[in-house]
Amino acid sequence: MIEFSNWDILRNLLLAARWTVVLSLVSFVGGGIVGLGLLFMRISRSRWPRLFAGAYVELFQGTPLLMQLFLAFFGLALFGINVPAWLAAGVALILWTAAFLAEIWRGCVESIAKGQWEASASLGMGRMQQMRYVVLPQAMKIAIPPTVGFSVQVVKGTSLTSIIGFVELSKAGTIVTNATFLPFTVYGYVALIYFVLCFPLSKSSQYLERKLNVAHRNH
Repeated sequence: MIEFSNWDILRNLLLAARWTVVLSLVSFVGGGIVGLGLLFMRISRSRWPRLFAGAYVELFQGTPLLMQLFLAFFGLALFGINVPAWLAAGVALILWTAAFLAEIWRGCVESIAKGQWEASASLGMGRMQQMRYVVLPQAMKIAIPPTVGFSVQVVKGTSLTSIIGFVELSKAGTIVTNATFLPFTVYGYVALIYFVLCFPLSKSSQYLERKLNVAHRNH
């Protein structure tokens, strides 16, 4: 029987953790781009964009991420389209992330005082100019803490992609456990790596939130 040292186990898990980080970044950046488009649709004066964005958010927030991963991976296979696990994982997580970021940002935009909109409109600004020069700069400051905080959920959400065969940290933990028969040691390291990835993000969110609250009180 082959013996595995702690370093052998940890090294293999760290190699897989790279893909957790990559998938998290792709999901967060891609979800941010899609989420920004959804945000503009959610606050649009036109009815149909608002309805579409609202239905999108309800759909992706109201169904489990696991089910969305299954549909992305197996759904297209019904039409004879072979979808790689990494592509299905990326697409599903981007769409899921976008729904939550759009709602976080919508709440931040709507928290801006109505007088800001009225004042900018009195200067002859159009809707996009109001957003660009007046509303978004203020809303971004409010949005930073919850956005950073949600990134923790994105990192943890990547663990579900193991169910469709994407080899990230969680899937690697299962593979290494099957090879070493040391589940407690392996999953202890897996938990430790997730903690190292998520703890700084969580503390950053808390720090930014406290800093924002102090700035508001001083103002």
